[in-house]
Amino acid sequence: MLGIPSRDPELDIVIWEEHWDPYSTLFESRLFAGLGDETPKIVVDEEMRDFIVRGMARAGFQTHGLTPEVELVRQIKSPAEVEVLRAVNTGTVAAVRATRPCLVAGLTEDDVQGILDASLLSIGFRPFFDIVLFEEDGALPHGGFVVGQKKLAQETMVVIDVGAHYLGYSSDICRSFFIDPAAKPKKSYLNPLPFLFDIMGLFTQPPNPPHVETELHAEKLKVWDIVLEAQSAAAAQFKPKNTAANVDLAARGVIEEAGYGQGFTHRLGHGIGIKAHEPPYLNKWNTEVTLQPGMTFTNEPGVYLLNKFGVRHEDIYLVTEDGEAELLTGRRALGPYNP
Repeated sequence: MLGIPSRDPELDIVIWEEHWDPYSTLFESRLFAGLGDETPKIVVDEEMRDFIVRGMARAGFQTHGLTPEVELVRQIKSPAEVEVLRAVNTGTVAAVRATRPCLVAGLTEDDVQGILDASLLSIGFRPFFDIVLFEEDGALPHGGFVVGQKKLAQETMVVIDVGAHYLGYSSDICRSFFIDPAAKPKKSYLNPLPFLFDIMGLFTQPPNPPHVETELHAEKLKVWDIVLEAQSAAAAQFKPKNTAANVDLAARGVIEEAGYGQGFTHRLGHGIGIKAHEPPYLNKWNTEVTLQPGMTFTNEPGVYLLNKFGVRHEDIYLVTEDGEAELLTGRRALGPYNP
């Protein structure tokens, strides 16, 4: 019913009518009938709305926040959860790759968002966020005040950060890339002169060069490679008993050494599962949390150059017993034309 995998063949659901008090209905249900005079206890997470927590307390429940021990249960994924996470994240990357050949100069950020959403819906995923940023808009890591109307050009650096739900679990991936060069127009051989000039090599330049090599384009290529190297360095640190801080620092060190440290403006990543953002969080101050087998994380370094462009690569990794992190997004980006 809820689309969430369960060990039980059926979920035990308490039914209520809209004119009933939901909190007292739950309190008086069969779920808590065997407690006698004992006060039923309910654990609530940080995202539960305050009016719900207060309503349960008013009905007679004793509410508690998540303890570290309970939180750890959510952080360490079962093999079944890992496979659902693999499916939704690999599928989301595949949707981005399927979208890219449809992109041509003149489309807006909103246009591309619509194409990508259609791709995700076509495979049964439910997109819940979709950030498409072109060129200098990509220097705002998650869009900021972007209104979605910037138009795509041949030399645009495209940043797509997207998440979807499948069977109750979340994807969160990002790709940065260029669109393919425009197709050459078909030649007409009815006029022999262009044909003769072509085979004699007399054209001074190709009709549609893939990119004019400029200082800006060269920097885009350089930053793209630096961010991928930073992601690789972080991936090598997803080891049991390593700290969350060390994973962040591995990526940050690569970017700082390349001279772009000021452009890496956010933490490296976060846990992922039923929610797209779960603890633990990978930031350079999180020295108290150690990684354990079964934890899953985003690995998303980025460099953002104000009024120029941004680059971010994001994939999902599983911490394993043997210390070799397992990629849960199929494959990483291979290049700016092959994300």
